[in-house]
Amino acid sequence: MKRLLPLAAALMMLGGCGLKPLYSGGSASPAAQVLGEIEIVPMEGRAGWLLANALRERMSVVPASASPRYRLQIALDDQITGLAIRRDDSVARERRTLRARYQLVEVGNDGVVLDATAGSDAGIDVVGSDYATIAAEATALERLADVVADQIITRISVSVGQNAAKQ
Repeated sequence: MKRLLPLAAALMMLGGCGLKPLYSGGSASPAAQVLGEIEIVPMEGRAGWLLANALRERMSVVPASASPRYRLQIALDDQITGLAIRRDDSVARERRTLRARYQLVEVGNDGVVLDATAGSDAGIDVVGSDYATIAAEATALERLADVVADQIITRISVSVGQNAAKQ
């Protein structure tokens, strides 16, 4: 019983601080509504295609608007660097890094609502088979696109939630 008292007190204080779930209200929440009003500007390359698809998948909470209110512009930087070198001067381990600088722009006035970056990296073991290494690099890119998409969606949702709380 004595252990439950501090927990109950903490829960009561948490409720009084104004903290509320980001997606409270489901598809009617401000974050979900804004996600349905975003157009993703096409990006070049496989990384761009993977990231755009991952973003669309996460934004499908609400049906897309026929006339988007926002435009999401993303500049990608996808790099593979060798980390460990074997005695025969071949690379034993690689690091694939995907960085995205993105801007959420209002379509009507081209005002920048959010300007931020997201990124992640993944380690890749380079094995004797070129095919296996290429497959590992492709799989790493898919995982990185998912991680970066999660970061972008979270940042946009938090920004929208903060703006809604101020109004």
